Amino acid sequence: MVWSLLKILFFVALVAVLTLAAGALLDLQEGLRIQIAGWEFTLTPLAAVITALVLMALIWLLMKVVGLLVATLRFLNGDETAISRYFDRNRERRGYKAMSEAMLAVAAGEGRLALMRAQRAERYLQKPELTNLLVAQAAELAGDGSRAEAAYKALLGHEETRFIAIHGLLKQKIAGGDTETALALAEKAFALKPRHAATQDILLKLQSDSADWKGARATLGAKMKAGALPKELFRRRDAVLALQEARSLLDDQSSIELREAAIEANRKSPDLIPAAAMAARSLTLKGDKKGATRLLRKSWESQPHPDLAAAFAEIEPEETPAARVKRFASLIAANPNHDESRMLLAELNVAAEDFPVARRALADTVTRHPTQRAFAIMAAIERGEGADDAIVRGWLAKALTAPRGPQWCCDKCQSIHSEWHPICENCGGFDTLSWREPVETIGPSATGAELLPLMVKAPPSAPPETVKDDIIDLAAIARSAN
Repeated sequence: MVWSLLKILFFVALVAVLTLAAGALLDLQEGLRIQIAGWEFTLTPLAAVITALVLMALIWLLMKVVGLLVATLRFLNGDETAISRYFDRNRERRGYKAMSEAMLAVAAGEGRLALMRAQRAERYLQKPELTNLLVAQAAELAGDGSRAEAAYKALLGHEETRFIAIHGLLKQKIAGGDTETALALAEKAFALKPRHAATQDILLKLQSDSADWKGARATLGAKMKAGALPKELFRRRDAVLALQEARSLLDDQSSIELREAAIEANRKSPDLIPAAAMAARSLTLKGDKKGATRLLRKSWESQPHPDLAAAFAEIEPEETPAARVKRFASLIAANPNHDESRMLLAELNVAAEDFPVARRALADTVTRHPTQRAFAIMAAIERGEGADDAIVRGWLAKALTAPRGPQWCCDKCQSIHSEWHPICENCGGFDTLSWREPVETIGPSATGAELLPLMVKAPPSAPPETVKDDIIDLAAIARSAN
């Protein structure tokens, strides 16, 4: 309110001053006489003031016109002027609008539209460090691999976008199946940003796929240092990689290095069954049979497994079946109530032809936890004790429809593997295989195989001299059933 009043008073005062000044000029009797080229002009004081103001306005207008002409000439010459800045701002505004539309199209999954808008933004902005990445993403979404690759390669020339370019090319090579080039790109990306989690995972998988176990262990160590991997999980996975490194040394027949790598793998993860078996074999080759026995007893106490039994047998390969039964007693005593221990003891006594002890060792396994291996051992026992062929065939027929028992199963995709691998051959999961019983559906089979035990009939009696051979064959079936 006060400010408005002050403005009104100032305006009134200004009008009053101008009025007084004009009146004073009109009261003056003298004027202004101007002579130019024989011409004479007489102006009253008021007319002189007005003429001066008009001349000043004309001079100002003339200067503006001259400035406009000079700016136009400079614009045509390519120099930066107000006109060029106007067009630049207009082009920049259109470019950023196209860029925002391209980003929205990428988010919406509209590849073709995103590529069109990205190319328009590239044309308007002339800033490849901004638009090339958007063009690459839009081209990937639209399925234009060559255009995306060209855009990523253009980003390689800028320091701030080099990692993004390498990472984009890396994904393209992986999608195209060029694992050799992808591995080289992953190593470059890892060198630029060693703490980048996605790059670490990609590099680790590529190194594992290419059997570069030493490089994979280095990458795994970088993941642990970056805080992306718990210490216990690191020790387990490092043991897996150390085991694979030992296997590669086994292929190269490097016995000393093999022993060291295998023992290191078992030290890092004692519960890793393949590592324990290989470490025991390494100690056996070294001549340390007691060390191999202690190692296998410790592993058997944690998780009985046929591979551990096979490694224990290799400690004394030339011993008799009776001596083997006696020596294996120390291993079985580490976990005597486990089904694997019961079946192993039964197999050993079948091989030693002590069938009553084998039957007692197997106990109620065939009823409590029936598996193919348990039924096959029972068939071998019946054959060794001279049972009718119908009874033996009945046990073997039951084995056809019984579960196989524990196997190497992938915890991720549930696929079954005949032997342990660090990487699942079905889903590519790393360290996902565990020794357990697979998930099996319960129900009648399509072929009615569950009726086989009821349809078995006694064949003609076998000659007595073939009974021992049949027992050996049944024992082999029992060992191979798992």
